[in-house]
Amino acid sequence: MTDAPIATHAALIDEETPAAERPGFHLVDPSPWPIVGSIFALLTAVGLILTMKDLARAGPLVLAVGGAGILFTMAGWWRDVIVEAQSGHHNAIVRNGLTIGMVLFIASEVMFFVAWFWAFFASSLGAHDPQVYGRLDFTGGLWPPKGTEVIDPLRLPLMNTFVLVASSFAVNVAHDELRERNREGFKGFLLVAILLGFLFVGGQAWEYIHAPFSFRNSIYGATFFMATGFHGAHVIIGVIFLTVCLFRAFAGQFTPRHHLGFQFAAWYWHFVDVVWLFLFSCIYIWGSWGAAIEGAAG
Repeated sequence: MTDAPIATHAALIDEETPAAERPGFHLVDPSPWPIVGSIFALLTAVGLILTMKDLARAGPLVLAVGGAGILFTMAGWWRDVIVEAQSGHHNAIVRNGLTIGMVLFIASEVMFFVAWFWAFFASSLGAHDPQVYGRLDFTGGLWPPKGTEVIDPLRLPLMNTFVLVASSFAVNVAHDELRERNREGFKGFLLVAILLGFLFVGGQAWEYIHAPFSFRNSIYGATFFMATGFHGAHVIIGVIFLTVCLFRAFAGQFTPRHHLGFQFAAWYWHFVDVVWLFLFSCIYIWGSWGAAIEGAAG
């Protein structure tokens, strides 16, 4: 068994060395995107705090700049990675590193949503807890809080559930079509998945506009909009991810053996789907049980 070659200073700085001949680990080229993305992520966080707490009139502007900057960073970073892949720089070692990175990223996203579910269950299960300062004032000892009118989970939320599950199924079929060398089927089912994703986002937007409660009027509204809102943001990112894959598919950049970018997009989309199933079950159905339903009187 031979040891992997050790990187020398020359190997690190020689830009003419083909990727396949470089040392046996991933040598990352200098990139501006990590620091640029960090700056825009900070702006987004600051903008969220300023907006939600009404601390400054510029809050929405800061939030918009941060969000647009994150999209800009994603586009630039994706472009560079795609160029590297098409230039033949992604050997087995690089692909393995990217796969591990994607797995860790999704794991971090799982913990991100755990925080919002934790906030929801801490508020709902302890709605009648007098030990928590101000809890009874916020909830009236009930969940949903006394006087809260909720969204009927068996109308638009249920339809959105079917839409997102169907989109996830279409992505899975598209993956099968690609592996079976049916490029037209791959592109067709991928397009269907994207259109269903847009339909889900439209349904969420309609639901938010017509919701009988707001972010600020109760702890129910705060936990609802934070959990479902961040999920909606992830759906938008997932739709963008799949759309990039569709353009790459039309450019002939995926093969049955080499389609790591699409595989990552599929993983991410299935993750978003699973999170929604938990949101629908816990927040829309269980979390609104026994409350007055919007429009029920009519």
